[in-house]
Amino acid sequence: MCRHLAYLGPAVTLSSLLYDPPHSLSHQSWAPRDMRGGGTINADGFGVGWYAADGPVRYRRATPLWSDTTLPGLAAAVTAGAVLAAVRSATVGMPVTESAAAPFGSSRWLFSHNGVVAGWPESVAKLAAALPPVDLITLEAPTDSALLWALVRDKLRRGTGPCEAVAGTIAAVAAAAPGSRLNLLLTDGTTIVASAFGHALSVRSGRGSVLVSSEPLDGDPSWETVKDRTILVAGIDSRHYVPLGES
Repeated sequence: MCRHLAYLGPAVTLSSLLYDPPHSLSHQSWAPRDMRGGGTINADGFGVGWYAADGPVRYRRATPLWSDTTLPGLAAAVTAGAVLAAVRSATVGMPVTESAAAPFGSSRWLFSHNGVVAGWPESVAKLAAALPPVDLITLEAPTDSALLWALVRDKLRRGTGPCEAVAGTIAAVAAAAPGSRLNLLLTDGTTIVASAFGHALSVRSGRGSVLVSSEPLDGDPSWETVKDRTILVAGIDSRHYVPLGES
């Protein structure tokens, strides 16, 4: 399974999330603590998205995070007050390409998925068929994560709120593909919507910031576990939980 995180708050270097903490995202790429869905490392690509003056910027590669020689210098130089990043462990049979690595994005949104859609692709064929044809033929990659993003994005474009879009997508996919793990992470740079559905998720907030991560980045006792089958909606100064099945 993949590992991902999202941060909102005062501007920090990308290094402070990707490299500096003892259990940073880079550390999780080769030494994750919780790979309950299978696999041992997250070596099938990575991505980081941050918000600049004109909107989100994405840096993605199909190689392991630890092997990238450009990102450490970039991460030390770039500061941002909103970040979403992920490392990938590809499901068997799915391509290992740059376009398959999160974050996926459109307009002001960034998105990531940690988990797997059971019975892919047959289980969700009817859900995919309900999308606008142009969305299907322009999927960034033929993967479950890219399709989940297309389903969420379609709801957002129709005016559905971000929490409702994530909750509705999870409900539809879980019904069509029982046994799926659907930890989704969505942000517009001001709010984080994060689901715990079949895999671990933790949150730490305070001092005008909020950090959500598949695994805590350090031993700070303020980290809290997000209950399974729950959506966390968090801003810099706000946080609430929505049991899945409600919105």
